[in-house]
Parts: sequence; C-alpha cells; structure tokens
Amino acid sequence: MSKVSYYTAEGLKKLRDELRQLKDIERPKASQAIAEARDKGDLSENAEYDAAKEAQGLLEMKISKLEETLSGARLIDESQLDNSKVLVLSKVKIKNQTNGMEVTYTLVADGEADLASGKISVNSPIGKGLLGKSVGEVAEVQVPNGIMKFDIIEISR
Repeated sequence: MSKVSYYTAEGLKKLRDELRQLKDIERPKASQAIAEARDKGDLSENAEYDAAKEAQGLLEMKISKLEETLSGARLIDESQLDNSKVLVLSKVKIKNQTNGMEVTYTLVADGEADLASGKISVNSPIGKGLLGKSVGEVAEVQVPNGIMKFDIIEISR
C-alpha cells in the first residue's frame, strides 16, 4: 500500500507534469538509444548498449516511484483548514528562543519542500515539532545538537 501524502494543487500538477515528461519524452529517447546501440553489432562487447539498458532501467524505476507517489497523493482543500493550530499548509511565524531570530515557514509535503522559498516538510524535525501547536505555545524540536525551542507567534494560510 502506498503512503498517503498531501499536496497543494501546484505541487500535484508539478508531479503529474514530471511523470508525463518521463513517459512521453524520456522513455522514447531511452528506447531509441537502445535501438541505436543494438545496431552497432555484437551485444556481448557493446558498452554503449549496456549503458543504454541501465539508463532505461533507472528511468523505469523513477517512473514507477512517481506513479506510486501519485497514487497516494491527496489534494488539500485549503478552505477547510483550521488556522488555530499548525497543520499542513500552515504559514507559521516562529521565534527562536535562543537567538531571538524570527522566521516564517510554510509546512508542505515532502515533495514540495524548498527551504529557499520558506517551505519545509511536515516530516522534517522542525515541521514535526510545529504540527498541532497553537499561537503562544512553545515547540521543542529535537535537532542533532540538542533541543531548540521556538515560540509560535502567528499562524496563517
């Protein structure tokens, strides 16, 4: 059984587009590369053929993994989300108790995480520590060098 993951409409579209690209463009290219290598003669000593077959195997594995991810993907209805607690798609403003630094993160599914744009996975240590918390609460997050404490300042969408 596949693992259920929650995605925004944008994240789900990105996954579907990537799968379409792999199936419609990359798969025919891999088949063509194998056919060209096969035409070059003796397959027992044809490194180009072996490399093309291996590349096709890796491509098929990637396609299979994406299909599995999509089979467990669920679209999040943002209008039904509660802003009183930190949930998937919550935009959370937190303050580090140690250094006083304030940061805003949006909690997203693993496949949509992008730290540069402020999107962290709900399965990351900070994401797990923030889930279920309300404004005013303190989130204690286990990190490699100990426990970090964050004040929940604001929750929005």
